[in-house]
Amino acid sequence: MANIRECIIPRIACIALIALASACASLPDEVDRTASAAIGDISGTRLHTDLTPLLDANPQQSGFHILPVGEDAFLTRVGLIRQADRTLDLQYYMWHEDLTGSGLFNAVVKAADSGVRVRLLLDDMNTAGMDPTLRALDTMKNIEVRLFNPFANRNNRLDDIVTDPLRINHRMHNKTLTVDGIATIFGGRNIGDEYFAADMELGFGDMDALAIGPIAKEVGSQFDLYWNSEYAYPITAFYDQEPDAEAIAAYRAAAAVKLETIMDSQYAAGLREMDLAQAESFSDLSYAWSEGIIAYDQPDKIVSRDIAPETHLFPTLLKGMNTAESDLLIISPYFIPGDELTEYLVGRAEAGVRVRILTNSLLSNDVPAVHAGYIRYRKALVEGGVELYELRADLGRSAGGGAKAIKPQKSSLHAKYMVFDEHWLWVGSYNMDGRSTIYNTEFGAYFIDPAEAKNQSAKFDERIMGVAFKVELDDDGDLAWVTQRDGELERFDKEPDTSWWERFTTGTLRMIVPEEQF
Repeated sequence: MANIRECIIPRIACIALIALASACASLPDEVDRTASAAIGDISGTRLHTDLTPLLDANPQQSGFHILPVGEDAFLTRVGLIRQADRTLDLQYYMWHEDLTGSGLFNAVVKAADSGVRVRLLLDDMNTAGMDPTLRALDTMKNIEVRLFNPFANRNNRLDDIVTDPLRINHRMHNKTLTVDGIATIFGGRNIGDEYFAADMELGFGDMDALAIGPIAKEVGSQFDLYWNSEYAYPITAFYDQEPDAEAIAAYRAAAAVKLETIMDSQYAAGLREMDLAQAESFSDLSYAWSEGIIAYDQPDKIVSRDIAPETHLFPTLLKGMNTAESDLLIISPYFIPGDELTEYLVGRAEAGVRVRILTNSLLSNDVPAVHAGYIRYRKALVEGGVELYELRADLGRSAGGGAKAIKPQKSSLHAKYMVFDEHWLWVGSYNMDGRSTIYNTEFGAYFIDPAEAKNQSAKFDERIMGVAFKVELDDDGDLAWVTQRDGELERFDKEPDTSWWERFTTGTLRMIVPEEQF
């Protein structure tokens, strides 16, 4: 029997693999990618008319306004889309068809109906089940949809994961929205309820920046590189026929119903309470004026083997970190520094730079496997003089919001930003982990804002013990966690607020999963 099994099983496995391979789709060979570019002449638009006095008063500089509050980040996006006159470029890793995602799709369609050219570029990792929506949008006048590094098999993504894992492992994590070449939003937020303080279960603390002026054109050029690259496929390339008029009408009817639901929601009531909802124009906002320096990975990073300044963002980011002389504040939700970055951060601390890091705790992390990679370096960081904090999951609401604001059951960190010497800020999509460094493409920008940088630094020290666990060493040299909760100082000798099973599974992952895959 043993000999029979040894003969038959390999043959069965071979037949199965051949059948799987024959069933797998491949990416289209001949793709019609009509090249297009960001707007060149920005004059004459409503945003240009509104913002010109500010821009004229600050020549050669861009204005920056940070968006730490979820409702403000949503309102700003809606406001910009409604103000669009000529072009609207949207580039995102993830776009949910939930309350806020559907609301923004609705705004995009209205912009296109009014004559605005819309280019929607989505990474394809999280679009499963969205093809009917994306095809309907693409069929509408003035809207074109492309997918970055897409799955070839639109109905069975597992085939691509099994047969083409190396390609599928590389993703576009950039997040930008640019209107008429004069205003842009970039940062950490994807499009979905949990990012805009609209989810009852999970609330992400996140950070974006609204920027106006010359930097918007630079962000537009970055978008063009991705849009026109060989890795961006029109969704039409995967289908022989366009959706018919009946399908488009059905989408519009469903969108109208969703819009009514949105307008009657608790979230909409909370939005009406926000100060930003009362602003009459974008010129009413306060801006920090700075030259601004953008940094991003090249699209062909997804096929590059070596980390190089020509293709990768990280070397530029490290240069910025090197400028810190006295203080370096790092906010990174998925933090797996690896040996080299751990050594670098400890070295900066030993050289007299105050290094503060906020990341997720095991309970607040929405990707526990990431925590398994992070804990490998936690003790070395603390021993080396780095001030390390882990966000608590029981905060309910981290910032902003009125009386009608939604209070989520669980808090989590999703913001990716840094503060240098209480002078410079970095806001972007980059997580300090192997995935952002090696596999995903990312985007971010440096800008000078001394007032906000000092504010962020001061608020961090004032509030951190009430929202996070400080990771320390006890008298025996073991890790301990300390926080201030309900007026009482609490101390833990193991991962706080977690069960033995959560700690066990995370510890197991720590030993078996390659950290660069997190």
